[in-house]
Amino acid sequence: MPADEDVLEERATGTRDLYDIATWEPRTVLDRLAVGLYRLGTLVFRALVVLLGLAIIVVQFVLGGIGATFAESPIAIALVAFSVIPALALAAYIYTSDVTTGEPAELLVGTFSLGVLLAGFAAVANSTLSAVGAIPAVGVVLFFYLVVGPVEESVKLLAVRIYAYRDDRFDAVVDGAVYGAAAGLGFATIENALYISRQLGMGTKSVALVPVAIFGVSLEQVIGQGGGITAVRALAGPGHVIYSAFAGYYLGLAKFNREHFGPIVLKGLLIAAFIHGTYNVTAQVALGRLPGLFPDVPPFAFFVGFVLLYDGLFGYILLRKLSRYRGVYRALATSDADEQAAATLSPERTEFEE
Repeated sequence: MPADEDVLEERATGTRDLYDIATWEPRTVLDRLAVGLYRLGTLVFRALVVLLGLAIIVVQFVLGGIGATFAESPIAIALVAFSVIPALALAAYIYTSDVTTGEPAELLVGTFSLGVLLAGFAAVANSTLSAVGAIPAVGVVLFFYLVVGPVEESVKLLAVRIYAYRDDRFDAVVDGAVYGAAAGLGFATIENALYISRQLGMGTKSVALVPVAIFGVSLEQVIGQGGGITAVRALAGPGHVIYSAFAGYYLGLAKFNREHFGPIVLKGLLIAAFIHGTYNVTAQVALGRLPGLFPDVPPFAFFVGFVLLYDGLFGYILLRKLSRYRGVYRALATSDADEQAAATLSPERTEFEE
C-alpha cells in the first residue's frame, strides 16, 4: 500500500518545517488563491451539472409532451403521485432504519430534486447508446447490463455525491443508503411522469381535454387510459430506491474509508447496476415468453409476481445490511452506557486506601 507520508516527513518527526517541500498547507497569498480557485471551480462545475440537467428536463417537458399532457389532463399529475407511493413508502422505511442522527429535510429534498434533474443525463445516454440493443442475439442484454444499469445508477449516485455527501451532517455510513433512496425516489418520479404522460399523450392527442378535465368530465377517460401504465410504474418504482440505496450505502462506506474510496464506490455501483440490469433483462426478455407457455394466465400477473419476488428478495438483502449496521450501533451504544454506569457506580478511592 502507498505510504501516507513522504519519507522526509517520516524522518523529520515534526522537528523541521517541510512546507512546500514535502508537506503543504495554505499560507501565502498564492496558496489561498489556489484554494479559492479550486473551490470556485468545483462550485461552478456542480452548478453547470445541475443547470444542464435542468435544461434537459425542461426540453423533455416541452418537446417530450410531459408539460402538454399535464396541462391537458391535470389528473395525470395525480396518476404520477399514485405511481410513486410504493417507492415513497420504501424510501421512508429506509429513512426510519437510520439509527444515527436524523437526516435534515433540506438534504433529503435537495437529493430528491437532484435525482429528478439529473435523470435527463441518463435519458440522453440511453438514447445515444441505444444502438447497442440492435446487436443480434445479445444486443438487448448488453444494452441493459452495460448501458441502462450503469448509467442510471451512476446518475443517481451523482445526485448524492454533489450535494448531501459534501455536508458534515452526512456523518455515518448508513446515511448513504438514506440519501441513495431519496435520489432513487426522485429518479423514479420523473421516469414515471415521462411514461405516464407518453401513454396519455398517445390516447388523448386529438382530444380537447383542457376545459373538460377541469370540470372532471374526462376523469374516467383519463384514468382508463393511464391506469395501466400507472400500475406498472408503481411496481417498477421501488426498484430504483433499492438499487440506489445499495450504491449509496457503499458511497457512505467509502466516505469513511478514503484510502479505498474508488474501489468501494465502484463495488456499490457494480452491485446496483447488476441488480438493475437483471431486473430489466428478466422483465423485458424472459417474462415475454411466459404468456406463450401459459396462455390462460394474464401477462400482467407474471409481471406482478416477478416484481414482488425480485424486489422482495433484494429489498430483504438491503434491509438485512441496514439491520446489521443498526445491531452493531446499538450493541456499541449499550457497551458505552455500561462502561459509563460502571464508572459512575465505582466508589472513589480515599486517602486511607492508598
